[in-house]
Amino acid sequence: MMGEFGKTLIFIGSFIVIIGILLSISDKLPFNFGRLPGDFLIRKDNFTFYFPLTSSILISIVLSLILYIFGKFFR
Repeated sequence: MMGEFGKTLIFIGSFIVIIGILLSISDKLPFNFGRLPGDFLIRKDNFTFYFPLTSSILISIVLSLILYIFGKFFR
């Protein structure tokens, strides 16, 4: 029981560290999340619609890979 709790804490801590690293180097990346090709931005007179389709897909793929790797590691 405590072993599973420890693994969960390690996973959460690792996830927070990865997010922190990505946020600290985000201005050095050659692309900006939210401004990738395929992200929709429609501006009219008093209306702005923004849908980050490509950014959402990219984040989903990265998170899926991270969760897959951690799932294999903690099994």
